[in-house]
Amino acid sequence: MADPSPVESIDRALLVLTALAGAGAQGASLSTLCNQIGLTKATMHRTLAALRFRDFAAQDPVSSRYLLGPTATRLADAFFGEDNLPVLLHPALVALCERTNELVHLGVLSGTQVVYLDKIEPQRAVRVWSEVGRRMPAVTTALGRAILAYRGTTRAGLDPYLAAVPGGAFAGGTDGTDRDGASGGGVDAERVWQAILRTRRDGYATEQQENEPGISCVAVPLLRNGTAVAAVSATGPAERLAPERLQELGKDLLAVLPTQLPQGLSLP
Repeated sequence: MADPSPVESIDRALLVLTALAGAGAQGASLSTLCNQIGLTKATMHRTLAALRFRDFAAQDPVSSRYLLGPTATRLADAFFGEDNLPVLLHPALVALCERTNELVHLGVLSGTQVVYLDKIEPQRAVRVWSEVGRRMPAVTTALGRAILAYRGTTRAGLDPYLAAVPGGAFAGGTDGTDRDGASGGGVDAERVWQAILRTRRDGYATEQQENEPGISCVAVPLLRNGTAVAAVSATGPAERLAPERLQELGKDLLAVLPTQLPQGLSLP
């Protein structure tokens, strides 16, 4: 038999929050909550009143059903915010760098760009330069493609990202030569879209000298409730990261990260 909660009223409130979260956007009626948790209507009323006071719960004025409030839903957003992600995921980046022996990045989407929040460098002679805080066009990076692929991005939805690539930006192909396209910066729109589709199929994104000459990269998205909030990548010189090596690295990322991620984040 489980030990009783040290503070019964707090335990009741937590049980109600859990029930409201499970009810989703449709909410739950008072009687449903009472039956599910085993409380009287009077006790449930008092508990819900306390939760509503701090906006942890809300009541629909039309249906009278109870829903999870804005304060509760903001908790996870704050926990997985950009300020916390580097701390939460740093051990995962270290483990991945040790496994791959390549430069590892953590990035998030900011507008039409990817921002590098953290990095771990390998102990090897030939390395790639990068810096935390750097911003790059999302569609030319594996990090950006990994995030966009798992945010429900459509072909038409790529247009703002394609148009935002600076005219002088490097947008080469696997051979390092520029590719002409219909969108800004010499980016081939169809090529980017096909990369998004491959990412959804494989669970990881790649780019070969499309962001910087001589550099290739593979990345996986980090999902919360099925939506990408960030991505982790492995980067190296293109001569070392041939297509076969990129495929191996993609599988390494998918194999190593699941056991290293904090609760609430997952891979495809």
